[in-house]
Amino acid sequence: MAEAEISREAFRVACVQMCSGLDRKKNTADALALIDDAAARGAVFIATPEMTNVVDRKASRLLADLPDESGLFEVQAFAASAKSNGVWLLAGSFAVKVEQSRAANRSFLFSPDGDVVARYDKIHMFDVDLPNGESWKESKVYAPGNGVVVARTPVANIGLSICYDVRFPHLYRAMAQAGADILCVPAAFTRQTGKAHWKTLLTARAIENGAFVIAPGQGGVHEDGRETYGHSLIIGPWGEVLAESANDAPGLIFAEIDVQRAAEARRRIPNLALEHSCEVSIVS
Repeated sequence: MAEAEISREAFRVACVQMCSGLDRKKNTADALALIDDAAARGAVFIATPEMTNVVDRKASRLLADLPDESGLFEVQAFAASAKSNGVWLLAGSFAVKVEQSRAANRSFLFSPDGDVVARYDKIHMFDVDLPNGESWKESKVYAPGNGVVVARTPVANIGLSICYDVRFPHLYRAMAQAGADILCVPAAFTRQTGKAHWKTLLTARAIENGAFVIAPGQGGVHEDGRETYGHSLIIGPWGEVLAESANDAPGLIFAEIDVQRAAEARRRIPNLALEHSCEVSIVS
């Protein structure tokens, strides 16, 4: 989108925490109710978690009735919500069919006019084998994206990412160097990895980039059997926790954002301006 003038005024942001299930209509209705509540309580920017529209680890069931973007009613519903509430609205991600046997894990940023002003497809696929025997192979179902996205809006420059991306610091450095004041990390973190790494990783991304981090999460036991961690977070550019969900239950958290504080943090520690190539010596 075209570069926009940033107002430089503080504004309220909200994270929507959910426990999405198999029914896309119900999940969308649940999200919209929380979005309406957040807007009524003064939020100007509202973000929902990864896989807002459906959480389903069974590929055949997920893809059976999943349309491409043009047929995804969730997009129209969120556009209408953004417009009626007059807010910037980030659908943390929707599952969107892109091939007969593949989907995209796609974020949508809506303006207060109800327009889609940015899209981002999750780049890094969650292909892991965890210590308790839990195994995920996201790449079997989802096609990865390949582009970094920063949306320049009148309220802030907003960098888009999704969940497992948070383990790849170069992505966030690229967004911060492109001017992102806010780094969004909507997620469906597993309970095991969430307890161990969620808060630490998000805090690191905020500190090393001098940026706000907004991270709405899925939380609880889902219909497909998975468990996610919840504990949505909003973190300031000095690494301070501005808001945190105390549990994994659906709900809202809020914080005040002043994007000038990101610029101040970067002036104090100007690490984003430095680039060094390192020669590695391997000694055996």
